[in-house]
Amino acid sequence: MFDLTDWICLLVAGAPTGLFLWLGLCSLLDRVPSERAMATAVRVALGCGSVALLTLAVVMWSGSMPRLTLALGHWLSLPHYDFTVKLLFDWLAMPFILLAYMLCITVGAFALRYMHREPGYNRFFVMYAMFMVGVMITALAGTIEVLFAGWELVGLSSALLVSFFHERAAPVYNGLRIWSVYRASDAALLVAAVLLHHWSGTGDFDVLLGRQPWPHGHTPLTDVHATIVGLLFLVAAAGKSGLVPFSGWLPRAMEGPTPSSAVFYGALSIHLGAFLLLRAGPIVQRSPWVAAAVMLLGLLTAVHAMLTGRAQTDIKSALAYASLTQVGIIVVEIGLGLRWVALVHLIGHVCVRTLQFLRAPSLLHDRHQLENALGTHLHDHLDSPRHARVSPVNAWLYRLALERGYLDACLTLYVVEPLLNVFRCCDRLERYWTTFLSGRRQHRARDIAPTEIDTV
Repeated sequence: MFDLTDWICLLVAGAPTGLFLWLGLCSLLDRVPSERAMATAVRVALGCGSVALLTLAVVMWSGSMPRLTLALGHWLSLPHYDFTVKLLFDWLAMPFILLAYMLCITVGAFALRYMHREPGYNRFFVMYAMFMVGVMITALAGTIEVLFAGWELVGLSSALLVSFFHERAAPVYNGLRIWSVYRASDAALLVAAVLLHHWSGTGDFDVLLGRQPWPHGHTPLTDVHATIVGLLFLVAAAGKSGLVPFSGWLPRAMEGPTPSSAVFYGALSIHLGAFLLLRAGPIVQRSPWVAAAVMLLGLLTAVHAMLTGRAQTDIKSALAYASLTQVGIIVVEIGLGLRWVALVHLIGHVCVRTLQFLRAPSLLHDRHQLENALGTHLHDHLDSPRHARVSPVNAWLYRLALERGYLDACLTLYVVEPLLNVFRCCDRLERYWTTFLSGRRQHRARDIAPTEIDTV
């Protein structure tokens, strides 16, 4: 039996879920609602969810409850496996969910007008609702399985929104590229979940991370196990947050509509990797090697994004790399064990970057109007020398930044191509043995008579 607090917790996650189910069902039945109806549904769902969340925050604060759990039952029970759906409300999840609701309400109000009369208006809000559900599930996950489900929904909605304008080739290609990077990230998280079940027998965070209020916690894993799982979590976070060497997908994500760029790649989605590391803080701090790897990767990402962002020629890519710079610093703070500092930094950066992404189109419009009034470009009025000498080191750094660190090229040459060659070899072997075992003869050029060659 649920009490009143449980129903409030359920409404927090159920409001965006209901919106997604309603919009998705209308699309499947080919009964697309009007823009006014969708706007009303978005406002009602987010309004109910935010009121429930604020009520829950007051209840937890007044009652001095550092954490609440909502168990939704055992969905699958096997001799060596038990799948339990559980939501966890603590001092890490609550600020992140409050931030997610605030940003989704702001971006939703912006998108209702920005996407007006767009052919894919309904499709945008279906994926927008899917993203909200994924963020809620990921942030409130009480088990590794629930977290993985939300992680997948966030990745799927992000890739689909990058390829939103599918009538052009570039968005589709970039969306597929991002989905491929997300697959590597998801594989690392899935392997970590399997290993956690194998070593501890459960995926419940109360067992894996301790029942102490966040950020205090203790993991029962050994040092070796914590090192392996922590490194897998780091790979998963690197793929989702665009850390080195996966930073190349971030500017590709700017192909999507401005509202999705603001709430996904400038705010929530790019910080989910940092959120995962914050949630797995006891595992990260258990192993000095993992903590050092987190700090090193965050530092490399911050330096790479800082250099690359200075050479970008479009405002959305420049903002994307500016976001990545701060994400790298947040990851360094997590590696140092400054979890409260990292959480406050994350919240402040998300708010500022969302405003900048939403302001970018009108900023360019204002700049063009100013240039038309002046009759010339703004950079012509700057006092910087036009023929300044450039040292070879600066020229090399500029070329490196302009090519975005050659990360995409290196991944293609040294990771993608070798894997494709292995898969092609396996495909040839499979075809050969299938033909051999079936008794059929392979038709080659030398097996064909000259008359048949001439005919062909």
